Amino acid sequence: MKVKISEIAQLLGGIVEGNADAVVSKIAKIEEGSEGSLSFLANPAYAPHIYTSNATAIIVNQDFKAENSIKPTLIRVENAYLSFVKLLEYYKEVQMNKTGISEFAFISKSVKYGNDVYIGEFCFIGENVKIGNNTKIYPQTYIGDNCEIGDNTTIFPGVKIYSDNVIGNYCTIHAGAVLGADGFGFVPNSENNYKKITQIGNVVVEDYVEIGANTCIDRATLGSTTLKKGVKLDNLIQVAHNVSIGENTVMAAQVGISGSTKVGKNCMVGGQVGMAGHLVVEDEVKMAAQAGVASNVKKGSSILGSPAIPAVEFKRIFIHTRNIGKLVERINELEKKLEEIIKEK
Repeated sequence: MKVKISEIAQLLGGIVEGNADAVVSKIAKIEEGSEGSLSFLANPAYAPHIYTSNATAIIVNQDFKAENSIKPTLIRVENAYLSFVKLLEYYKEVQMNKTGISEFAFISKSVKYGNDVYIGEFCFIGENVKIGNNTKIYPQTYIGDNCEIGDNTTIFPGVKIYSDNVIGNYCTIHAGAVLGADGFGFVPNSENNYKKITQIGNVVVEDYVEIGANTCIDRATLGSTTLKKGVKLDNLIQVAHNVSIGENTVMAAQVGISGSTKVGKNCMVGGQVGMAGHLVVEDEVKMAAQAGVASNVKKGSSILGSPAIPAVEFKRIFIHTRNIGKLVERINELEKKLEEIIKEK
């Protein structure tokens, strides 16, 4: 994609210093800039690179003052970092603006879809599926019967969405994710083996949710496993049957949530956290990486450790544990002195 610097400046509301007609075709770090590339300078630590950069154009703050001559054209904006983020979003939007339905996709006759959709090669779309406007479904995706997918949602290659699930608007589901597989439900029987509990619920994903690659979200036994508006899940996360995750909660990789646990809104969950089943985690809770959560957690708590306890308490215990060698030495010394005192008597 080739774009004039003047067009970028217009998009960002910036002022051009240099050749406004120059063309850029790629985005690069300021220290790796080359002919035809666009970069940005926001952190003063990187300022020396602007004088040696071979980038065609660099986005800078309005108050940037050059100490030496600069080869690249400058685009002065109010906030260089935020402007660069906006530009990345624009670049990604243009790059991924695919439309059309591949002749190699299998789409049931009962499927209903909106305008400007993209359905890639070797996708399978089951019976009675509804797909909204401007939604992108990349190759080798499976969507089972009776699913509903909203507007402006992107589903990357290899995603598997079982039947009866609901995906909202402006969602992103990354490659390899599985939504709606059976929850892990078995009951021991008289023959000393396990009888499977049929899972007939579904998964409901509300608007603006992002689900990372190879994350698994199980369908409910009854009712719905629910991801509320704005939830962000990293890669390789396991969400069990009947779990509910509240609005704008974020979770890092390898989190595991057992069945029927309810997580509140605006929570922050570190990597490899494990939560037992049937818990209630209230709003605005922070869980440090590898916390093992075995009981309910009150609103606003910060916890870590396994089993997880309040962060302040954990740190206090950790300090004492590190000093245990010194404490043992002190106890041994006190015992010797006590023995000497007893002998003297």
